[in-house]
Amino acid sequence: MKPSLWISLLPLGLLVGLIACVVSVFGNDTLAGASQVALLLSSAFCVCIGLLKRIITWEDFEKAVTEKVGGVAQSLIILLLIGSLSGAWMVSGIVPMLIYYGMEIIHPAWFLISACVICAVVSVMTGSSWTTIATIGVALMGIGQTLGFSEGWVAGAIISGAYFGDKISPLSDTTVLAASTSGTPLFTHIRYMMGTTFPTFLITIIIFTVAGLTQDGTSTAQVEVVQKALDATFNLTPWVLVVPVLTGLMIAKRMPSVPVLFLATILALVLALITQTPLLEQIADKPELTGLGRSFRGAMTSLYGSTSLDTGVESLNELVATRGMSGMMPTIWLILCAMIFGAAMTVTGMIERLMQAIIRLVRGSVSLVASTALVGFCLNVLTSDQYLSIILTTTMFKETYLKQGHKTQLLSRSTEDSATVTSVLIPWNTCGMTQSSVLGVSTLTYLPYCFFNYLSPLMTILMARFVRKQ
Repeated sequence: MKPSLWISLLPLGLLVGLIACVVSVFGNDTLAGASQVALLLSSAFCVCIGLLKRIITWEDFEKAVTEKVGGVAQSLIILLLIGSLSGAWMVSGIVPMLIYYGMEIIHPAWFLISACVICAVVSVMTGSSWTTIATIGVALMGIGQTLGFSEGWVAGAIISGAYFGDKISPLSDTTVLAASTSGTPLFTHIRYMMGTTFPTFLITIIIFTVAGLTQDGTSTAQVEVVQKALDATFNLTPWVLVVPVLTGLMIAKRMPSVPVLFLATILALVLALITQTPLLEQIADKPELTGLGRSFRGAMTSLYGSTSLDTGVESLNELVATRGMSGMMPTIWLILCAMIFGAAMTVTGMIERLMQAIIRLVRGSVSLVASTALVGFCLNVLTSDQYLSIILTTTMFKETYLKQGHKTQLLSRSTEDSATVTSVLIPWNTCGMTQSSVLGVSTLTYLPYCFFNYLSPLMTILMARFVRKQ
C-alpha cells in the first residue's frame, strides 16, 4: 500500500512548521538542539503514519535508518577531522600567518572577488568544496572579518567559489556521480555544464566586485593593530607555511580527503609543539604540569576542545578561538537526526509519491528542466543529503528525458545545477550544517550572499527556455 499525496505532505508540513517556530524562537541557536528535536518529531510522525497505515513494519524503519546513517559515516569522520584541523591550524600559527600576509597582499576593495576566485581555483584542483572551505576558506574568513566585511558576505564569496569548483571539477565526487547515474560520459557532462556554470559564475563575480568596491573596509591603522596583535600572540615564522604547501601537494596527488585532513592535522600539531610552546602552555591551563607534558596537554586540547586566546584585541580574540572536535558535535547530532527523517520519508514511500506528483506536471522541455531543478532542491530538503539527492533525481527523470528525446547530459547538468549547489543552503542538510560549523556562520546568515548557488538552478531553467537545442 502506497501513501496518498496528501498524507505524504503531512510530515513535510510538520517539519516546515516546527523549523519555522524554532527559527523564530531560538534565532542563531537553532542548531543547538531545537532543530534536532524538530527532525525527530517529524520522523516519529512519519513512522507512525507508516505503521498505522500498514505501509511499513518497525523492522523496515530500523533497516532504513541503519543504511542512511551508514551512508554518511565518512562525512562524520571528515567533520571530526575538520574540527581538529581547524584547532591545529590556528594554534600552530598557520591560519594567523595567512591572515597576517593576506591583509597585506589583498586590497580590501578586491577582497570579496579574490576570495571567490581563490576558492574556485582551489576547489577545481581538489574536487572538494569541503576541503577547500576547511583550509583556505577558514583563512579567508579570518582575513575578511579583520578587513571589516560582514561574515555573511565573506562566507557567501567563499562558498560560491568552492561550489563552482565542486560542480565542474573532474575530481569531484558529485560531478562523477551526476554523470554516472545519468549515463553521461564524464567530460561530456563537464563540457555541457559550461553553458550554465560560466555565465552564473560571471554574474557572481560581478556582484562581489561591485560589493567590494562599495563597502567600507577596515582602516590601515586597524589593520596594523590586528597584525601587531597576531605577531605578539603567535610565533609567525615562515616555516608554518610548510604545512599548507605539503597539504596542497597531497591534494594534487589526489589522495582521499580523510588521510589528507588527518596528515594535515598531525603536521600542524607537530609544528605547534615546536614553534608555539608558550601558547600551548597557556591553553593547557595546568600550572602543576611542566615542560613537554604541559605543551602536550595544550596541543591535545586544541584538537578536541575549545581554546580562547587573549590577543589584546577583542574582535581578534573571537576570530582565533577554536572549538576542535567538540565544536562539531552539534552538527553531527543534527546530521544523524536528519538521516532518521530521510529514512522515514524514504521507507514509507512518501518521497517517491511526492516526486511522482511533480513528474506528472511535466509538459515540455522547460517544465522538465524546471521540475528536475525543483526536485533536486526538494530532495536536499527532504533527505538532507547531497549525494542521495543527485542519485534520486537522475533515477526518477532519466526515463522521461529519454522518452522526450533529450540528451542525458541535459539531465546531468540540470541535476548538478540544483542538487549539488543548493545543498549548502539547507540548514539541516549535511553540506549546510558542515559549512556553517566550519566557517562559524549560520546558514541563514550566509544564504543571501551565496549568489552562485541559488542563481545556478535559475540559469539552467533560463537556458532551457531560450536555447532551443538541448
